[in-house]
Amino acid sequence: QVQLVESGGGLVQPGGSLRLSCAASGTIFRINDMGWYRQAPGKQRWLVARITSGGTTNFAESVKGRFTISRDNAMNTVYLQVNSLKPEDTAVYYCNADVYHMDSDYVPRESDYWGQGTQVTVST
Repeated sequence: QVQLVESGGGLVQPGGSLRLSCAASGTIFRINDMGWYRQAPGKQRWLVARITSGGTTNFAESVKGRFTISRDNAMNTVYLQVNSLKPEDTAVYYCNADVYHMDSDYVPRESDYWGQGTQVTVST
């Protein structure tokens, strides 16, 4: 099986920055797209940024110019650099990955995985 573990969230003042990390582990052959989503209390989860295995990125309009997504394919890790944070960026941030891996029956398969989430709070 595959696990995604996020880190890097926390409390930050408006205008501040954080770097979120998400590391995938398990019997992984290849990771296709990786992305970050966020969910504020009482709201739906939505896509913040996504990156392909070749490095092509796309971002939600509200974070363009402030957030950067990158990945280290050798380390099976994706990063989200969040700058110029605003109170409305407060949410739980979730990592997502499309992974080609060996399952528990030793069968190669492609599956979609989520991390447990990391809280980002922007407040004075």
